[in-house]
Amino acid sequence: MIIEIGHYALILALATAIIVSLVPLIGAKRMDQAMMDVGPTGSVVLFALVAFSFGVLTYAHVVSDFSVKNVWENSHSLMPLIYKYSGVWGNHEGSMMLWLLILALFSALVAVFGRNLPDTLKANVLSVQAWISVAFILFILLTSNPFARLDPAPAEGKDLNPILQDIGLAIHPPLLYLGYVGFSVCFSFAVAALIEGRIDAAWARWVRPWTLAAWTFLTLGIAMGSYWAYYELGWGGWWFWDPVENASFMPWLAGTALLHSALVMEKREALKIWTVLLAILTFSLSLMGTFLVRSGVLTSVHAFASDPSRGVFILCILLLFIGGALSLFAFRAPRLTAGGLFAPISREGALVVNNLILTVACGTVLTGTLYPLVLETLTDDKISVGPPFFNLTFGLLMAPLLVIVPFGPLLAWKRGDLLGALQRLYTVAALAFVAALVFFYFQHGGPVLSVLGLAAALFLVFGAIADLWYRAGIGKLAPGIAWRRLKGLPRSAFGTAFAHAGLGISVLGIVATTTFQTEHVLQMKQGEVTDAGGYTLRFDGMQKATGPNYTEERGHFSVGKGGVEVADVWSAKRLYTAGQMPTTEAGILTFGASQLYVSLGDPTDDGGIVVRIWWKPFILCIWGGAVLMAFGGFVSLSDRRLRVGAPRRKAKPVQPVLEPAE
Repeated sequence: MIIEIGHYALILALATAIIVSLVPLIGAKRMDQAMMDVGPTGSVVLFALVAFSFGVLTYAHVVSDFSVKNVWENSHSLMPLIYKYSGVWGNHEGSMMLWLLILALFSALVAVFGRNLPDTLKANVLSVQAWISVAFILFILLTSNPFARLDPAPAEGKDLNPILQDIGLAIHPPLLYLGYVGFSVCFSFAVAALIEGRIDAAWARWVRPWTLAAWTFLTLGIAMGSYWAYYELGWGGWWFWDPVENASFMPWLAGTALLHSALVMEKREALKIWTVLLAILTFSLSLMGTFLVRSGVLTSVHAFASDPSRGVFILCILLLFIGGALSLFAFRAPRLTAGGLFAPISREGALVVNNLILTVACGTVLTGTLYPLVLETLTDDKISVGPPFFNLTFGLLMAPLLVIVPFGPLLAWKRGDLLGALQRLYTVAALAFVAALVFFYFQHGGPVLSVLGLAAALFLVFGAIADLWYRAGIGKLAPGIAWRRLKGLPRSAFGTAFAHAGLGISVLGIVATTTFQTEHVLQMKQGEVTDAGGYTLRFDGMQKATGPNYTEERGHFSVGKGGVEVADVWSAKRLYTAGQMPTTEAGILTFGASQLYVSLGDPTDDGGIVVRIWWKPFILCIWGGAVLMAFGGFVSLSDRRLRVGAPRRKAKPVQPVLEPAE
């Protein structure tokens, strides 16, 4: 009975979303306060209903209710409890419920924390959010019902896909969806502003915290997904330009451009048209990512759906929201004023160049992702666009951006002094280049061009430090005064520095790993020894082991250096008994920021086994830098100037009028 109640709650959520999508919108048009007040209340009720429905589905998974088809297809009674929870969104139907839950959550957050928003704008934003909710609730109810029953109920489930039974996949989708769906708020603000016909610096101030929050979560989600694929799939790579990887990366690029564009609009009331367009395109790319994953047009470990009806439905949602928003933009954009003017050499100019590069890079990734699909649709010819294309085109675009980024914070608004910024940064550039040469030397050589990549990465890190250094006046003012100035800087300044430094650390990890990693593929028998990354590995043999819902054969390796054993590592071939599905569990040893990676292959006829061993220097910098970027986002969000909504002006207290005494 509880399952049917959860299903009914979802139907009630649809009715609530329809009401919120219409009544506040009409109220804003009529300036009817009572109708506009339906938006906040309805959005909170909508979230409560969706949360209850999602909770019922979670309960069904936790208690292994195999009368529910979704549970039967994606769970097993022997599965560890944490994977029963993550199994809720480890499938198509459940992942769409998570999508809807987060969408309703953001609507409720706007309703609760958007008290300072103008009533008409808030009503329009919540109505647009409700439009999206209506579309996805209909999609779930009509094509992806997670509450469908089986009669009779099976005695046991089919089990969750083994590669999804991992803590990384318990964390990755919620973080990714917080980013994906978080951009819906930016989209709703853009559409609401176009409906109302009012776009100004206050609008940018209201939309920027939501953009920053979505970007921060998307950064963490992409990093978590990358690390999961690295250690779980046993292939030793951290990024493969998989189309579904690209589907999450494109909104990140567009969202980064939107974040910087909103900053310019808030500070200088410039780039209005560009900012609104980016807000629409960023969420459009998120919807496109949903379509690619859920439609069945792609084959990937990330993709779940294969039902064409689902793909057609999502495609209709895409056309409705993207086409409708762009049509409204085309109608309203000519009426928008251009905003403030600025010189090419200025902070605004640097941010414009930054945005142009990011959007062109996003377009390049989009082209490489969609071209094979379009070509196959039109000609039935199958081609693949792989890493060589993306590495060349994307890498060439990103190279100048890495050099430009440190200049932006050092340039003044409206009109900057490029020579002054150069004078401040030439020492930083020299230090970065010397440090890159030292790094190159201690890695015992490699491609000479890698020095430039390392120098660019370190230039980003040192440039972020230099920005805070010069703002505080360190070296020019007395230490006590400089320290007080440093502490007095707004948190957004520290957040920006952390984010830029995090980007530099990630680039450092990418360059170092790509350039200096070593790979060995060999057959090993018990007792044999090989070298990797300055360490010796001795294969000690295989052992059998049993887990809660799998069996495995584990290979044990002793790791030594200088004749002394310093560690050991296990690598396994695992078989999940319910579905008879094999996986590879890589053995990973961490030494500082570097890792020794061991993956088992097939056994050989002579009693040995194929072993792949990678030495990956500074690879943890890739994900550590991403975490630092996200930390910078959270630090900026904590800035009191970035509270959601612009504060209302307090009314001056009315002085009591003293009546003359009679």
